[in-house]
Amino acid sequence: MTVVRTVDYHTAGEPFRVVDLTSGGTPPVPGDTVAERCATAIGPGGSGTAPRRGALDDVRRLLVQEPRGHAGMYGGFVVPPDDDGAHFGVLFWHKDGYSTACGHGTMALGVWAVETGRVAAPDDGDVQVRIDVPSGRVGATVHRAGGRTTGVTFRNVPARTSARKVPVATTLGMAEVDIAHAGACYASLPARDLGLEVTRAALPGLVRAGKEIRSALATHPGTWHPDGPLLSGVYGVTLYEELPGTPFGPHQRNVTVFADGQIDRSPCGSGTSARLALLAEDGRLGPGEDLLHESVVGTVFTGRVAAASEAGVVTEVTGAAYRTGEHTFSVDRHDALAAGFLL
Repeated sequence: MTVVRTVDYHTAGEPFRVVDLTSGGTPPVPGDTVAERCATAIGPGGSGTAPRRGALDDVRRLLVQEPRGHAGMYGGFVVPPDDDGAHFGVLFWHKDGYSTACGHGTMALGVWAVETGRVAAPDDGDVQVRIDVPSGRVGATVHRAGGRTTGVTFRNVPARTSARKVPVATTLGMAEVDIAHAGACYASLPARDLGLEVTRAALPGLVRAGKEIRSALATHPGTWHPDGPLLSGVYGVTLYEELPGTPFGPHQRNVTVFADGQIDRSPCGSGTSARLALLAEDGRLGPGEDLLHESVVGTVFTGRVAAASEAGVVTEVTGAAYRTGEHTFSVDRHDALAAGFLL
């Protein structure tokens, strides 16, 4: 028997499965930094969705595939930080491999760190959890009142736009997409440009469009990140629609399609950062204004530009994360489906 223990959360509906590698019992990940460990997990010449090999990836597949997981599962391996400036590091993963950023996962990890006592927090007030991720150091400010967590704010690495109105041909017609980097690379466009709406009924068409756009942009220079291939290439495609604005700023609903057709149930944390960079460049998000960002399931994040830097805009995204369970997964070596499967 092999045993893997997890603590599960959801952030605005999107799952996040926490596996603490620093507590032992699972394979270590070679590397001096979180970025190096991520590159090790991906493997030589690999990308975020390349086939995986090795003991660590056996754990990822075990937890993301059926019967223990599902095609929409997401999670992270908690690893040591780059230095003492962070509380811990994390390697984000999904059904196809690994990612360099994950806003909803960062929010969940902030709540996990407080609820497990890894980071001390007051009954009333805020506490910042500092986390090293493959794209850099991010923060999760956990908000507390009356001894319980009431919300969490994700502060991302700087976000910047890299290309605007890039023409892309899809089977639903031509589209013009904007590209922004926010820890990972996102392409975004109005869903109506392809005759789509951001609804549950339209999900098959939205996924199809997202996969086609991601593939079409594979070699576009706007997807390249100056820090190298680990942060380069389109990770997610955000299809959005405009909703009536609020007194505090714009209001949009989106579906983000990432990896090989995976749907973010939340409004997408790092994808929201990418949208904020684009809106700020367009002059649609001024000082003190917020983006109310809604998901296809009706959950919301509130995003804002907190500061400007030479590398781009520093964004903050606020939402809520809740624990859904603690699990001890086991594997019987006589089980023909021990490695799991995906439909």
